[in-house]
Order: sequence, then structure tokens, then C-alpha cells
Amino acid sequence: MQLQKDSFNKILILGIGNYLMADEGVGVHMARMFEAEQLPAGVDVLDGGTGGFHLLEYFEQYQHVILVDATLDGLEPGTIRLIKPKFYSDFPAAMSTHDIGLKDLVGALQLLNSTTEIHLFVVSIKSIQEQGIELTAPIKEILPEIKKRVMGLVEQLLINEPALPV
Repeated sequence: MQLQKDSFNKILILGIGNYLMADEGVGVHMARMFEAEQLPAGVDVLDGGTGGFHLLEYFEQYQHVILVDATLDGLEPGTIRLIKPKFYSDFPAAMSTHDIGLKDLVGALQLLNSTTEIHLFVVSIKSIQEQGIELTAPIKEILPEIKKRVMGLVEQLLINEPALPV
């Protein structure tokens, strides 16, 4: 997807994960679902894969970034939680295979005094040992619920930020 260079003050839905590692790629699957949707003006979608620091430029361009990512937190697979990480310590204790990149990314944003608000939907998964591009049944079944929650947050942010430029 080609993102606009004058995107600041818009909302970015950013899917994170390794598409080749089954449930660990849930964020990428979500991004691909949203790419097929007609989203409101001012909302972009990006498949961030395992981009880590390479994603920093996108955080600098948007007022709100909504992340979707897998986590190994010991909760029932398919559990969805929304957290607003502002500091390294705000992340769940055990993120997935790219946890250092996301945590360090938030640390870098802190150092840059970034005003970007991060909204992180974490999805509990059982394992990152599986390989393949298919999600397991428990994770595949909750995709509509993740989508519903992300869109609910988008609508709330658009109401609270009515002057978003197009």
C-alpha cells in the first residue's frame, strides 16, 4: 500500500507479525483483511511484518497508530486485550518473536518526544513454534472480533479528532 506523505494526524492500522509462523502472523492477517475494506477517510492500513525500527517513520507520520500483534502471555489462545504502551515496561511480559523491535521502537519514540498515541491490540497465542501461513482455528475464529474492536476504536478516535485532514 502506498501511504500518503502528508499523513500526520491520521490513523494508521498496523499489523505486526511473521506471516510464515502461523498464529504469530495474526497482525499481518488482520492488515490484509483491512486492506480489502473501504475504510473511512484519514485511515490507512499497513502490513508491518517484522519491520521493527524500519517502521519508525510511520509512527512519526500519524497521530494514532493502532497495532495488532500476537503475544505469548499464557492466557487462553484468542484472548484479545487493548493496551496503550507509552514505555518499554508497558508491554506484556512475553511478546512474540519480534518483541525487542517493538519495545525498542516505543523507547525510541520516547527519546524523540513523539506525540503519536499507540493503541496495541495483543492476541494471545499458544506457540510460535508452528510454521505455515494458516492460522489455527481459535485464532481464525476471533478475526471478526479483532476487526470489530479495531473499527470501534477507529470510530471513537475519528469522533474525538473530527478535524483530521484528508
